[in-house]
Amino acid sequence: MARDLGRRALITAAGGALALPRVAGAQGAWPSRPVTLVVGFPPGGQTDFAARVLQPGLQAALGQPVVIDNRGGAGGNLGTDAVLRARPDGYTLLVGNSAPMTINPHTMGPLPFDPLQATAIGMMLQSSLILCVHPSVPARNVQEFIAWARPQNGRVNYGSSSAGSLTHTAMELLRLRAAPLPVEHVPYRGSGPALQDFIANRFSAMFDAASVMAPFIQAGQLRGILATGPTRSPAFPDIPTATESGIPDYSFKAWIGLYGPPGTPPEIVARANAALNQALDPATRERITGRGDEPGGGTAAELAETTRKDFATWGEVVRIANIRADT
Repeated sequence: MARDLGRRALITAAGGALALPRVAGAQGAWPSRPVTLVVGFPPGGQTDFAARVLQPGLQAALGQPVVIDNRGGAGGNLGTDAVLRARPDGYTLLVGNSAPMTINPHTMGPLPFDPLQATAIGMMLQSSLILCVHPSVPARNVQEFIAWARPQNGRVNYGSSSAGSLTHTAMELLRLRAAPLPVEHVPYRGSGPALQDFIANRFSAMFDAASVMAPFIQAGQLRGILATGPTRSPAFPDIPTATESGIPDYSFKAWIGLYGPPGTPPEIVARANAALNQALDPATRERITGRGDEPGGGTAAELAETTRKDFATWGEVVRIANIRADT
């Protein structure tokens, strides 16, 4: 039912967008008027933070107002679809995270957009996910957690922010790489409710971004035992990576990138990418790292490659684990 509702909402939202004519490129020097950043999630989350922390720097670098348009709904799909159907003139850009760009197409059935057709511009920020356990769990690292969970024959539960989310697929990938790991999934409607029950010891383990887990780890309410990045998280240098923990081929991050519609001209991509890297000045980078996230930057090609790689990885996990967003 959730998938059907999400698709109906997308089709309805797309009706007006289909009538918009495409343009071959920018008219005159870009930008000559305000640029809109579409965020496919409500205010207050990590994706919204990425847009707002970079907004002042982007405005300064582009010399035009940058307007944030929150279009929450259907797991980020509504905002993503709106931008992918927009004119490729550089005035409607997407602040996209790894869920609608790499996971939702696999878990929600056919969607009216192909995220791999989006024009990558540059990485805004990224974050290792941290696997945490409740302090009552007698495990100080992931191997101890696996050894503790296996004999319990499925009586160990793990939480996630929702079925089909990155916090869900991260654990399913761990199960594939460290099988057998008999743990049962308990999906929630958002990280907030899940973390409340996690702290109350209603389940034993959960993945989420370092910036989300940071206050609870620092307060001693949760214990971090694994970081998913290729190197240790700057926010938690004492938490080992999967490679250090003896788990092969398990390295990824949550990320938020800037994209344009398909066909966005290369000169606009280059200008927007330069503005994004300029916006990541020392003060902005400090704000990002202060939360536990990591600054982005780099080239458009690097974001495009990350998108393609993660799309393939999560597609494999979803297929093998038979994950659906409404389960």
